[in-house]
Amino acid sequence: MLKKVKIYNTLSGKKEELVPKDRNLIRMYVCGPTVYDSAHLGHARAALTFDIIRRFLKHIKYEVNYIRNITDIDDKIIDRANKLGVPANEISQKYTKEYQQDMAALGILPPDHEPKVSDHIHDIINLIEKLISKKIAYASGNDVFFSINKFIGYGKLSRRTPDDMIAGVRIDINENKENPLDFALWKAAKKGEPFWQSPWGNGRPGWHIECSTMSMKYLGQDFEIHGGGKDLIFPHHENEIAQSEAATDKQFAKYWMHNGLIQINKEKMSKSVGNIINVREALKLWNKEAIRLFFLSHHYRNPADFSQQNLDEAESSLQRLYLTLQRVRNIKTVRAKQDRNLKKHVDNFKENWGKAMQDDFNTAGALGNLFDLCRIINKSMDSVGDSTTLGDAVNEILILGKTFGILEQDPDDYLQKEKLSKSEIEISEEQINQLIEERTSARTDKNWEKSDEIRDYLNSKGICIEDCAEGTIWRVKSLSPDT
Repeated sequence: MLKKVKIYNTLSGKKEELVPKDRNLIRMYVCGPTVYDSAHLGHARAALTFDIIRRFLKHIKYEVNYIRNITDIDDKIIDRANKLGVPANEISQKYTKEYQQDMAALGILPPDHEPKVSDHIHDIINLIEKLISKKIAYASGNDVFFSINKFIGYGKLSRRTPDDMIAGVRIDINENKENPLDFALWKAAKKGEPFWQSPWGNGRPGWHIECSTMSMKYLGQDFEIHGGGKDLIFPHHENEIAQSEAATDKQFAKYWMHNGLIQINKEKMSKSVGNIINVREALKLWNKEAIRLFFLSHHYRNPADFSQQNLDEAESSLQRLYLTLQRVRNIKTVRAKQDRNLKKHVDNFKENWGKAMQDDFNTAGALGNLFDLCRIINKSMDSVGDSTTLGDAVNEILILGKTFGILEQDPDDYLQKEKLSKSEIEISEEQINQLIEERTSARTDKNWEKSDEIRDYLNSKGICIEDCAEGTIWRVKSLSPDT
């Protein structure tokens, strides 16, 4: 039996149970990037949010048909091309490839289909013609506009009135429009712009009609989930609903999901402020799994404040998780009483992280359960007895890791790289190991004073040592396993 999932639906303003049209198939469309520049953290958050949603739905045995588009025709692309003196398709091709590479570098799985606007011009024209034939759209000059007055319910997603819309959004003033809020389905070609032939003359599609066309082509006229950033609610998603439902007389997407935006040091990330951080820049500073963990520690609907401190904390948390996995690998036994107690916690973890995700994909809640389990595992580590449950615990942790796209590296390899990357450590690995051998000899001789001196010296160099049944383990202080 498929597990029930609740989703916050922007359209209704409340959580609703996810009920697919087909028993176990979830069809999901997410607005992808407009490829005129390098991918930034806002793009990464949207892609990661729906990557996790897709992974979890598949984990609980749903089939998922996931579409994320590429907008390769847009005013921004044309403006960038004109500034650089190159063809628009050269810009879009370059940044499409770069976006795909960056998402892969973050461990984001590719969608099932990634349609480009330029490959769907004929489909777009057909949809526009349908809207004109129903007298919901009108041609004016060589432009075509959607008449918002012809669609009852315009504003239902954003909960805005026409007065709110005019006051809150920069309106494209065009004397060819019947209403200032009418939006373009087809734009007449201007000198020096790329264009395609159409019944209304040479031109190119408007932004909103592109997503309606591609989503319905690959998922049908009515599908389950439509997603994107909160900044797309109006006008983009509002307009998608209007033109799609006007054309088909059916409900378009059933559930509308929107991820929160990125802040940089508590200030909105934007080009005007000049605080954009590109994905490639971030990956030079932090491990991809640390970046994923940072986003996962926030509920997807909430804003996420991206800062050096927050990312460093995410990296430290990730290191502690890997340390737990490494210690479990090295431990051989755990007392039977401890084993029974641990089994109970493992069973609770298995149930509770799944419940958190079933409640509107609460990744922060799921991670809380993960860190709780790791604390319990670390308390059991130096005992003697049956080690079966430790293996079970690790298996359950790795199932969560696979769903979240973290903990996918070998713990020894990951932690060794982290040790070697700590430039502030003013002592070599060879020196550390030599001092640990000397301390072990001192402890054997019960020379506690020398043993403590060596411990204190290593501590002053940023090295934490831990005595356990398997010997003495050392790690950089920021890699403490206490979670």
